[in-house]
Amino acid sequence: MSWQPTMDWQNAKQRAHILAQIRSFFLALDIIEVETPLLSHATVTDVHLDAFSTLYNYSAESHCDESTNLYAQTSPEFAMKRLLASGYGCCYQICKAFRHEQQGRYHNPEFTMLEWYRVGFDHFQLMDEVAELLSSVLGCQQVERISYQELFIREVAIDPLMTNRDELIRIISAHDKLSDWLEQEDCLDTLLQFIMAELIEPNIGDNKPCFVYNFPASQASLAKISLKDPRVAERFECYFKGIELANGFHELTDVAQQKLRFEQDNQTRTTLGKIEQDIDQHFISALEHGLPACAGVALGIDRLVMLALTVNKIDQVITFPIVNA
Repeated sequence: MSWQPTMDWQNAKQRAHILAQIRSFFLALDIIEVETPLLSHATVTDVHLDAFSTLYNYSAESHCDESTNLYAQTSPEFAMKRLLASGYGCCYQICKAFRHEQQGRYHNPEFTMLEWYRVGFDHFQLMDEVAELLSSVLGCQQVERISYQELFIREVAIDPLMTNRDELIRIISAHDKLSDWLEQEDCLDTLLQFIMAELIEPNIGDNKPCFVYNFPASQASLAKISLKDPRVAERFECYFKGIELANGFHELTDVAQQKLRFEQDNQTRTTLGKIEQDIDQHFISALEHGLPACAGVALGIDRLVMLALTVNKIDQVITFPIVNA
């Protein structure tokens, strides 16, 4: 184990320059930088995300010999939406986020995230703005935009909105990717996500960023369901050079629908043997007060810097990854 940083001084200077570029980009648009806590009393119910937690012994609701759980944020999303509901305008944040997952080529459990919200935007307008930021930082002059449905039809010749388990298993098997756990998998979304990650993502965004939009409604997360086609959610992701770079939503503002999604997440967590998570009541209260129509996006800063510096591992753009933090 080395005590030295994994990012050299030249990369550190270039990273600092990129952060300055990002702040200049938002300053020119009058999008205001904000800061929210890294620790909160609740966390996400998302089945695919696990948060780090710690114990706090000085809560106003407990004696000092009793502990309260606090969670390291997986993203600043809930807190920033609380700001919007309180009357804040278009804003952004560059912050640390934490996810209890494996370290890898593109992953570190502690990472830097850029998240921003545009009041009055839909996901298409926000895609345009993400493209402008990528042009500013990476020099990308063009981007590709394609719907999730069109992408699956083009790449693997199936319609993901009209498919079934047997068809998905056949596609995976035809590409020699079938394993025991997949043969036992009944969830269509899990199979679709596997096909996306293993068979489609390696083939898109090679020469220019690829924006994939209108994901299946079952993968809506915190996005609105489309009024034009209720089979899809108004959500997008951006891929470039093998990296999943950004995830954005035309944000859900319906509190009843949001509560239902959280409850469904917890039901799935129980089915998978995971711990149910308490629903963030501060966030629910903010939605009840009223979240303005808006679109928001989260973008991985470390991955963006990797692309700008044309390096192969996230360790090269952060000082101390988890192995020697």
